[in-house]
Amino acid sequence: MELDPNDPRPPYKQVATTLRAAILTHRYNAGEKLPSQNDLATQYGVARMTIQQALRLLRDEGLIVSRAGSGVYVRDRADQAVGLRPTIEHAFERSRVTIDFAGLTGETLLGALEEPLDRIRRGRLTPESISIRLLLPDMSQPLAVPSRAGNNPGEDQAVRDRAQQIAHRSAGQIIESIEELGTIGLVPKTSVECRVVNLPMMFKLYLLNDEEVFFGFYPVVEREVAIDGKNTPIFDAVGKDTVLFHHSVSDDDRATGSQYVDQARIWFNSLWGTISRAHTP
Repeated sequence: MELDPNDPRPPYKQVATTLRAAILTHRYNAGEKLPSQNDLATQYGVARMTIQQALRLLRDEGLIVSRAGSGVYVRDRADQAVGLRPTIEHAFERSRVTIDFAGLTGETLLGALEEPLDRIRRGRLTPESISIRLLLPDMSQPLAVPSRAGNNPGEDQAVRDRAQQIAHRSAGQIIESIEELGTIGLVPKTSVECRVVNLPMMFKLYLLNDEEVFFGFYPVVEREVAIDGKNTPIFDAVGKDTVLFHHSVSDDDRATGSQYVDQARIWFNSLWGTISRAHTP
């Protein structure tokens, strides 16, 4: 389990990639306990802090869960929660890659793009073109979620600003990464654009190569977050707890999967071409 010294990614991301693959291939099954942090540090030849960073990444993806006094376990719904990631990686094996995303922030998409983009940089994937469109809610307008909870519930600009910062950071990193591939000549043709719409995005949608769709609803939870240095109760939509449902086209255009992909494409294009507006993160 030694790490690749020629891999440009930091050690914790290499460890996370290896553990993620072990979970997805059922080397570690749903509900199974992972080795202790000390054991993992020994196996990979890294510091315990590196293991903690890797586990934090997998926890944010919804792959694992920590149980106080017991250890770290594979989540029961890990396969469903992360089915998007390997499908996106597979989508980049095509010569023409297209991804349309609609949702709150794009954080999950940013994480899922990390591996295929690294493989392009290392020359292991060579798509001829990449086109990504991001459709996000307009956080300059009042929204039911995210909003303030607690004793004074309701619309709060500071809460929206926090969500907007997360969305800007994720979208900005996606745009920067894709444009860089075009600038340095690794991908001949790149296009990445972000638009906002004055609608609440209570679901996330991924349309991959016009052939596959992942769709899931955001559950709304009440939790505390840091805003201006203070713990603030908010109502928030948590993407990492979203179970994504997968649909794909088939030879039968009357099949549910084919119709779902077709209608998702029509819906996305209708918003993109009418009520959305250009946005620069």
